[in-house]
Amino acid sequence: MKMNRLTSWIGIAMVLGIIVGYACNTMAPSPAAAKEIAGYFGILTDIFLRMIKMIIAPLIFATLVAGLANMGDSKAVGRIGAKAMGWFVAASFTSLLIGLLLANLLQPGTALNVPLPESAAGLNLKTGALNLKDFITHVFPKSIVEAMAANEVLQILVFAVFFGLALGHLHNQAARSLVNTMDEIVHVMLKVTDYVMRFAPVGVFGAVAGAITTQGLGMLLVFGKFMLSFYIALAVLWTVLIAAGYAVLGKDVFRLLKLVRGPMLVGFSTASSESVYPKLMEQLEKFGIKNRVTGFVLPLGYSFNLDGSMMYTTFLALFIAQAYDIPMSLTAQITMLLVLMVSSKGIAGVPRASLVVVAAVLPMFNLPEAGLLLILGIDHFLDMGRTVTNVLGNAIATAVVAKWENAIEPADAAAPGEALPATKENLLAQAA
Repeated sequence: MKMNRLTSWIGIAMVLGIIVGYACNTMAPSPAAAKEIAGYFGILTDIFLRMIKMIIAPLIFATLVAGLANMGDSKAVGRIGAKAMGWFVAASFTSLLIGLLLANLLQPGTALNVPLPESAAGLNLKTGALNLKDFITHVFPKSIVEAMAANEVLQILVFAVFFGLALGHLHNQAARSLVNTMDEIVHVMLKVTDYVMRFAPVGVFGAVAGAITTQGLGMLLVFGKFMLSFYIALAVLWTVLIAAGYAVLGKDVFRLLKLVRGPMLVGFSTASSESVYPKLMEQLEKFGIKNRVTGFVLPLGYSFNLDGSMMYTTFLALFIAQAYDIPMSLTAQITMLLVLMVSSKGIAGVPRASLVVVAAVLPMFNLPEAGLLLILGIDHFLDMGRTVTNVLGNAIATAVVAKWENAIEPADAAAPGEALPATKENLLAQAA
């Protein structure tokens, strides 16, 4: 399905989801009944997300192995990784700083007339997962089969790096045949992605209808100031990210935005970064980025470059301080920014990662964790904005690193919307 047509259908599905969800919320006799109805809508979303998840592991593995085997140079891997991590750290710090500045400027929690809960019971957030020792050991897989079954992106990436570099140093015919097979697997998986994405409008309808059925539109009005302030902050972050991309890519950054608008819309409506990964990789290939860069940088970005989620952590922490009327000095705010900078890395696999980070950091600054209960009802709608920003940030980061590596094909090297054919000549060109 062409991306323009798919985007239109997703837009229609979002509108229908809002209408149907509002009708169900209005007619439901009780909150329990509304939750039960939303569960049926959730079936549609779960099916779509499950189909997406079945693609991710083989796509990441095949893309990365084929790219590294063609590269055949461990120094190049280190160089690309260093450039990517440098960009990620700069983008993360900028995101946190913007969240801090906008929360102080817009004051979303000031004069909040909502009763504050007295306990944090019911949060059910696994803050114990925010542990440096556990994170470092968790990065390395004890079984590649287990890592693929659980879609552990970093673990798959570690194994694929070893496998791809080893394959690249073997120069016999059998090794080259395996490299060609991996490259063909990538193209097959992208075709599978195209089939799965045809179900995206159905999944989007289920996600939006379920959220509105449970929460209703009234919740959005109660927290309207907070949501509006947050989306204004996201708009500022978007401007900064696009400007940074323009500084490196020039006018090509607008061509990139046009290509990834479809995956961004899917991410926004499903509030799931995983739902976007395969299609985002395909669109970056259409932009001209060589697979060896996309296959390495994009999985890293999914764990270390969550710009929207990073900004949300500082924004939410200050919102809670304002809601409780707890003043925070400039020194305390800067310290909190630095703590969040360190503590928020690499927990993308933790459920409700942004809330987990904030819940772990709040007690350090004598802020009540119970404040998180205030926004749990609208967190899905906030997560939609965080997700689409994460997608944008990772698309720009991958393109920037590819530009620095001279790994972007000219715009006229392939017809718009088409990947280069997997001929021996093109494989050798990708390896260059």
